[in-house]
Amino acid sequence: MSERAAHETTTGKAVVLEEFGQPLVLREFDVPPAAPGGLVVESRFGGICGTDLHLRQGHLAIPTPLVLGHEGLGTVHELGAGTDRDAHGSPLAVGDDVMWASSIACGQCVFCQVHREPTLCENRRTYGVNRPTTEEPALSGSWAEYIALRRGTTVVRLPAGVGHAAAMSLACAGPTMVHALYERRPVRVGEVVVVQGSGPVGLAAAALAQLAGASKVILVGGPEQRLGLAAKAGIADHHVNLVEAEDLNGAMDRVLDLTGGRGADLVIECTGVPAAISQGMRFCRRGGSYLIIGQYTDSGDTVINPHQIVHRQLDVVGSWAFSGAHLVEYVRLLPALARRFDLASMVTTFPLEDHRAALEAVASGAVMKAVFVSRP
Repeated sequence: MSERAAHETTTGKAVVLEEFGQPLVLREFDVPPAAPGGLVVESRFGGICGTDLHLRQGHLAIPTPLVLGHEGLGTVHELGAGTDRDAHGSPLAVGDDVMWASSIACGQCVFCQVHREPTLCENRRTYGVNRPTTEEPALSGSWAEYIALRRGTTVVRLPAGVGHAAAMSLACAGPTMVHALYERRPVRVGEVVVVQGSGPVGLAAAALAQLAGASKVILVGGPEQRLGLAAKAGIADHHVNLVEAEDLNGAMDRVLDLTGGRGADLVIECTGVPAAISQGMRFCRRGGSYLIIGQYTDSGDTVINPHQIVHRQLDVVGSWAFSGAHLVEYVRLLPALARRFDLASMVTTFPLEDHRAALEAVASGAVMKAVFVSRP
C-alpha cells in the first residue's frame, strides 16, 4: 500500500520547455500516485544549472516538451509500495526532507556491467533532461511543485541541521566534483590547486580541495562580484580575476607567482569555455595534472599547443557527470561543508512564476546560484 500525505493535492505547477530558444511555460499537471518502488516528492527547491541554459537553446539532443530541472530537494509526499528506506538503509517516511540523484543508469550496458562506469551508461535516464511530458509521469523535473521519482532512483535523507539553501548551493556541482575528485583525480594532501571558473562548479572544486587537505587553493575567474562572494563564503585562499583583467598576461603571471612560480600540482577546469584549456595547461607544473570537468556541452573547438602536454608531462583527465553514489557522498559531506563555508550566502531564490527573470539572472552572471522555491 502506498502512503499518502495527509493533505491531498491533485495538480501541480511545473516549468516546461516546449520549443528550443522560446520562452518557457508554466503548466499544470496531475500529480500521479507513487509507483511501486518509487515515490512522489513535494519538490520544494529546484536548482538552475548552467546546463539548463544550454538545454533551453537545444545544445544537447533532448526530447520536448519537458519539465526542466535536474537538481532538487523536497519533502516526501507519498511512498510507493516497497519504498520505505533511503540509500543508506535508513527508514523513509512521508514528511522527510530528501535529495535525489538526477540519473538512473540501466545496469545492463557495457559501461555499467563491464567498465563499472555508470556515468557513461548508454541508456542513462535523467530527470529534467530526457524524460518528456509525453511519457508518464509527466512530472519528471524539479522545476515543479511535485516530482514523481521512479524505481531505481537514489534517494537520501537530508542530514539534521543542514539548511535547505546550503544543500542546494552545490546540488549538481557538488556531486559532480565528488566524482571528479574521488575517482578521476583525487586531491592529495599538501598539493597546490588552481581552479579555473568561479561559478558553482568552480566553487565546489575549490571547497572540496580545501576539505581534502590542499595546502593552497587559487580560484581563477570573474567577474569580481563572484570572486568576492567566494572569498566572503571562505572558499579558496586566493582569488584572481582573469575575466576583467586589463593585463591578461600579468594576471596569469600572478597566478603562477601564487603557486611558487612552478605551477600547480593540480589544475581543475570548471569554466565551460574551450579557450580556457590552453590557459589551464600553462598553470600546471611539470609532472602535474589537468582535470577537465567544465566542458559538459560542446561549445566548439579550441587551439592548444600539444607540446605543453609533453613538455610538462601532464596527466590530462576528463570527468563526466555523477552517479547516485556521488550524490550520497555529497549529502554526507554537507555538514562539514556547511560548517566551514557559508554556502547559503551563494543562493538567490525565485518563485516558479519568475522563471524568465531567474534564467536571465543566471545567464548574465548576476547571481551565483539561482534556485526555484515552490514551497517556502
